[in-house]
Amino acid sequence: MVSNSYFISNIDPIAIKIGFISIHWYGILFASGLIGGLYLFRYILRLENREPDIAEELLGYLIVGIIVGARLTHCLIYEPDYYLSHPLEILFVWKGGLASHGGLIGAVIATYIFSKRYSISFCWLLSRLSIVGGVFATTVRIGNFFNSEILGKVSNMPWSVIFLRYDNLPRHPVQLYEALSYLIITTIMWILYKQYAKSKNPCFFVGVFFILIFTSRFFLEYFKLPQADYSLSIGLSVGQILSIPFIIIGIIMMQRNEK
Repeated sequence: MVSNSYFISNIDPIAIKIGFISIHWYGILFASGLIGGLYLFRYILRLENREPDIAEELLGYLIVGIIVGARLTHCLIYEPDYYLSHPLEILFVWKGGLASHGGLIGAVIATYIFSKRYSISFCWLLSRLSIVGGVFATTVRIGNFFNSEILGKVSNMPWSVIFLRYDNLPRHPVQLYEALSYLIITTIMWILYKQYAKSKNPCFFVGVFFILIFTSRFFLEYFKLPQADYSLSIGLSVGQILSIPFIIIGIIMMQRNEK
């Protein structure tokens, strides 16, 4: 639907409602990203003559790690005043509030625990997950668009979107900017994997993934409304501050590959 040359988004976040059961678009897209990444990961395992069935078990670890890490980071980093005053509400995941930086930290910890339990190289496992991780990140950001959340700043660009569930102002559809960037990064990671899987240390792929994902995230933050319930006096958003350590770690891991 278009009005005054701007796209109007008034999407109902609930995709299906049966009685008291509601299935949200965000949940569908969250699950779709996990399943899509799972099948691509299984394909990589088959290419490398490894047992593909470990993918399903690893997925269980990742789901727990992502949700716990994302929730704790959102509550304690983005809205600490509220959640420290209402600690029980940290458990209310269904009310929304998941931070992607924390989700990645949770995924890394879950991968480490899984690698130790099944005696699989942690760096190798993390590197292969880096190839497919962008699939999940892409669908999650599309889910944010459906939820009219993580909104962009007011814009007069012709592709701006009016999110009626928030206000009547045209805004950067920054969720779609991120989704597109993550899709491009996934393509780049796949090309690098096909070309250098046998010649590069696994740390190389993890380093490239961290650098690409969080550099794009750093610059796209300039198009977003503030997400934290407080402001910093250094000219950077909380999301940018959290992205910097990942970029540094990525550079270190690529240097480790060269050594």
